[in-house]
Amino acid sequence: MILHDKISAQLPDWRARVTKLVKEYGSVKVGDVTVKQVYGGMRGVKALVTDISYVDPNHGIRFRGHAIPEVLEKLPKPEGAEMPYVGGLYYLLMVGDFPTKEQALAVEAEWAKNSDVPKHVFDVLRAMPKDTHPMTLFAQAILALQGESKFAKRYAEGMTKMEYWEPALDDAIGLTAKLGVVAAFIYRLKYRDGSEPKYDPNLDYGANFARMLGVEDKKYEDMARLYFILHSDHESGNVSAHTMHLVGSALSDPYYALSAAMDGLAGPLHGLANQKSLAFLMSVRDKFGGVPTPEQLEQFAWDTLNSGQVIPGYGHAVLRVPDPRYVAQFEFAKAHFPDDELFKVAQVMYDVIPGVLKKQGKAKNPWPNVDAISGTLQFHYGVTEFDFYTVLFGVGRALGVTSNYVWARALGQPIERPKSVTTKMLEEEVGIA
Repeated sequence: MILHDKISAQLPDWRARVTKLVKEYGSVKVGDVTVKQVYGGMRGVKALVTDISYVDPNHGIRFRGHAIPEVLEKLPKPEGAEMPYVGGLYYLLMVGDFPTKEQALAVEAEWAKNSDVPKHVFDVLRAMPKDTHPMTLFAQAILALQGESKFAKRYAEGMTKMEYWEPALDDAIGLTAKLGVVAAFIYRLKYRDGSEPKYDPNLDYGANFARMLGVEDKKYEDMARLYFILHSDHESGNVSAHTMHLVGSALSDPYYALSAAMDGLAGPLHGLANQKSLAFLMSVRDKFGGVPTPEQLEQFAWDTLNSGQVIPGYGHAVLRVPDPRYVAQFEFAKAHFPDDELFKVAQVMYDVIPGVLKKQGKAKNPWPNVDAISGTLQFHYGVTEFDFYTVLFGVGRALGVTSNYVWARALGQPIERPKSVTTKMLEEEVGIA
């Protein structure tokens, strides 16, 4: 397997770097924790390490050090396609280098080879109540696949710590290969005829997903590639990525860990934000009977804020510029369906909302994030079922968190076990009698 060979060649140097840092510089302080951080969800505490991605406040997410425009430009693309192979992005996340087209296709071939979903998984999903949320089905399907785990089997047989990464990589490939099929089946089960999709080995990951979902427009293949790439990773501190890391640190296999991560992604403050953003955008359209004027939208924004509500899709905990993931999707929509009514509403929002938030003065970053427009693109291509959007997010996010899982095992990262304190201890620490 191409990823196995590449990672195996890199590991000696990486292990030496980590060993040197911990052994020779382990007592060096890299930050101080405040009471606000202890009580505030550990916001901003530097306590995790990942080399897969980093959120640069001034440039947005960097995959292996590379900004999104560079990634979209340099990754190889299918013939005649606008967006790159998803397999090329997975190679970059795993290996750290841009792949050639042949290397990207080698990853795509591994996915095709591992894409068959056991029938019992479909049976489990069919047995669930009809009104089950798509994210429940998605997390359940991943758990139902756990019997496929090579990591769990190798661990039970006995393997050295230095070998953990190898079956972890096998699981990462096998699991990500099946997720598009699982997601498409959930869509068919919930909203279509319930038939079981088949992965076409002659098509790439993005094109396969578009076909399995049943979207006829050829441009949705590019849309799928773009969507999975943009949603693939976002450091290790967000809920889904941190959950994957935490559960994986107990040596739970990637299936257990990813299922838990998807439970976190299902939260309204994380993956469900894309639904809320689209619902807000549609409420603006409905209120004004179409695209509002800038003056109308400005007043509506102030009314929303003054009523104690927030404007979904705007603001970011780290970024201080427009989210490049938003920009990439905005440019895609502008190029392919500039006259779409919802996109026009999104354009007016982009022109007006940041100025309103700046005047209000509460938002550290008034610019739109990835959630502000992602639902708009899906809606345009006929994927109008809001509840399904977070499943799409989950398919993409799996690429990043499984890459992190493999490298965590490769570098021997230990079980995560932070220390807790009591409120009384904090009061004594700050001098409260």
